[in-house]
Amino acid sequence: MPLRLIALLTIVCFGSVSMGGAAPKKKKKKKGDEEPITQVLAIPPEPPAAMVADASRLVFFVTPLSAKGLLTAQIRDAVKSLMSQTRGAQIVKIRAFVAGSGDLRRVPSVVSELFTEKKLALPAVSAVQVGALPLVGAQVQLQAIGVDRKVVNPKGLAFVSGQAGSARDAGARLTKALADHGLKPESVRQVTCFMDSLDFEGSVRQQMGIAFPLAVAAYAQLRRDSAGDFSECEAVAALESAPASSPTMAGSTERYSQVAMVGPVTIAFTGIQMAFGREEKDLKLALERFSKILEGVGANWKSVAFGHTYLLLGSVRDKYREARLPLIDARAPPASTTLVFEGLQSLDASLGVEAVAVVRK
Repeated sequence: MPLRLIALLTIVCFGSVSMGGAAPKKKKKKKGDEEPITQVLAIPPEPPAAMVADASRLVFFVTPLSAKGLLTAQIRDAVKSLMSQTRGAQIVKIRAFVAGSGDLRRVPSVVSELFTEKKLALPAVSAVQVGALPLVGAQVQLQAIGVDRKVVNPKGLAFVSGQAGSARDAGARLTKALADHGLKPESVRQVTCFMDSLDFEGSVRQQMGIAFPLAVAAYAQLRRDSAGDFSECEAVAALESAPASSPTMAGSTERYSQVAMVGPVTIAFTGIQMAFGREEKDLKLALERFSKILEGVGANWKSVAFGHTYLLLGSVRDKYREARLPLIDARAPPASTTLVFEGLQSLDASLGVEAVAVVRK
């Protein structure tokens, strides 16, 4: 083979080896080509089963109704409105009245999300489905209880049971219940009225506004199928003098007391404990679970001052009272409001119960 050809082949072969052995240069990625880091959002914590507070510092709020947006948007707007009202007060309890077919579980979820974003302590939260709210398109209204920086109820508070009867004299009926136990209209801090029909809401609102001008108030229709002029209004009022012991019951019957009075002591607000099923064993199980919630904050059934019972079936009312009887002081039962509502957070629930209780330890 000619020498020129051998030399040429040698150059080509060595060049090929050299090129094949060289590490390829990495192509630099442009800034816009970089894959974003996947972010996993933390699930907001569950609201606590109960919160404690000093009764002498409690203040009360109600959010305005709005028809803007769907349920989640309205809950967010309501919580933001609530935060703007508090002016530094720590919210310890929120009760939501939800109208329409929206998922009630959105209430504690959104509350937890927004409070966590603001690095605020979570309140106890309860959500109840009502038949309607007094504004077309409104799906939620929040009632809230906060702890103020200063003492505003130096002698404590009175919790007044729902006063049932005709909507036409709702104001006079609640005024009489207060007067019977030495409570003045101007001392009322909060009023809540449940009605069978919103046709009477304007009249009831006017009565409450005249009778209790300093109180925040909320109004709701109990169920979508309820009708008539029935109403039941409950109240919270500041005491003129502290009771000898807390809680002190007044106007007691076998089923409930008209008024529960607590001094400037520590009290607990719970969320809702639901019962599933209509049998006695189902109700007892729910009450046992609720006992553990109370015990967890240093309270018990005998220290319960006020209880809300949200029935979904009227036929469960008497069974519930029988199951509760061994747990309470039958001579001085808690003040309470017990009514049949549209719904609770679970479709399988038969009732829900929440309470205000005096902390013993």
